[in-house]
Amino acid sequence: MSKLPKIFVLDTNIILHDNRAIHHFQENDLVIPIAVIEELDKFKKGDEEINYHAREFVRQLDKLAEKRLFTKPIPLGKNLGTIKIEMNHPFPEGMEKCFMDDIQDHRIISTALWVRDNNPDRYVALVTKDLNMRMKAKAIGLNAEDYLTDRIDEERLYEVEKGIIETDEIEPSLVQKMAYSTGNIPLKDLHWETPKANQLYKIHWGNGSGKETVCARYDDASRSLVFVKKQRAAGISPRNDEQKFAMDACMNPEIELVALTGGPGTGKTLIALAAAIAQERRYEQIILARPVIPMGNQDVGFLPGDAEKKVGPYMLPLLDNLNVIKEALGTTSKEVKRIEGLSESGKLEISPLAYIRGRSLSKVYFIIDEAQNLTPHEIKTIITRAGEGTKIVFTGDVFQIDQPYLDMYSNGLTHLKEKMSGVPIFQHVNLKKGERSKLSELAGKLL
Repeated sequence: MSKLPKIFVLDTNIILHDNRAIHHFQENDLVIPIAVIEELDKFKKGDEEINYHAREFVRQLDKLAEKRLFTKPIPLGKNLGTIKIEMNHPFPEGMEKCFMDDIQDHRIISTALWVRDNNPDRYVALVTKDLNMRMKAKAIGLNAEDYLTDRIDEERLYEVEKGIIETDEIEPSLVQKMAYSTGNIPLKDLHWETPKANQLYKIHWGNGSGKETVCARYDDASRSLVFVKKQRAAGISPRNDEQKFAMDACMNPEIELVALTGGPGTGKTLIALAAAIAQERRYEQIILARPVIPMGNQDVGFLPGDAEKKVGPYMLPLLDNLNVIKEALGTTSKEVKRIEGLSESGKLEISPLAYIRGRSLSKVYFIIDEAQNLTPHEIKTIITRAGEGTKIVFTGDVFQIDQPYLDMYSNGLTHLKEKMSGVPIFQHVNLKKGERSKLSELAGKLL
């Protein structure tokens, strides 16, 4: 006897996270509570990614609704299950005792309970990215699961996070040639298996007090290790090897896509911005953007002033990095006046990410800060808008996520690192050492 397909009841946040989610449950059947449709109605207007997902999903349902979607399950397509919109049902007696409030979350749970009780021969589960809602569902005996389609496996993530390889097994004469004669080490001279493109290395050589560390990167085009030298950009010099790798990636025009990760004070955004300013003649515009994530779940609407004043406070960290560069150059120097001229002319723009949507990104140096708060779909949308001559740098800390439905395994920055690893035009550098101050580094370790 063949096993019956499972039934999954989808919460609203699944749709707002991925409007194509209904196509990712294989042969299993789906139920959309009418309470979800009511909630989606609140999100249909706006320019944010969740508004886009709400509108796109409703369009998909509209096409299916012609086939009596509200009265019977409708096939989703080849090798897929069915979908049905389920109307509200009264709270079961046991649920009424547990949850007194008549809110949409509880209506969705109630619908899932009704589906389960009317399909005793099937596995039924509520699928939601809301941890509290999963706990509520499990508390009354209902199966509840996270949406795992875009979640990176922990082992795969660990492989990507290995990052820099340290070795002391390279012939000293080859290391000397690379570091002091600006020559490369061909892969054939190392007798190694082919590394992935842009693999980073710390090469230790020498003895005793004369022991040195040389930084190198595997260049797939020349099939050789190339020396990563210390570069200065817009008054900013790398303070450790990881920053040296980061600056090299940001300054290399052949690497069009960069991901810089690391904790607070490791210099991610500062290095990206300094590299952009140092190369401003190569690009028509430098854009530094970040998603607006209000603290305490308060929308920016509660702030006084026009749109620019409302989002101004969220852009302050980016302005702080620009001020650090100005101080490094000397506040009265010609370079600072040049930077101020870039800002006044609009060639250097600091803006909320939402304001960038729909714009052409040709010959742009585009830095996206706090990228860990973006979904995989948002990351993809940004990259696919890149035109000729554009370089994109994502910076962020996957351990400091402010979006309630993302974690270190499902956010867009993690997906970028995992999916693009080994691609010749992509490089990821994980910065570990805090360089903001001794106090900052100490707090990061102990608190």
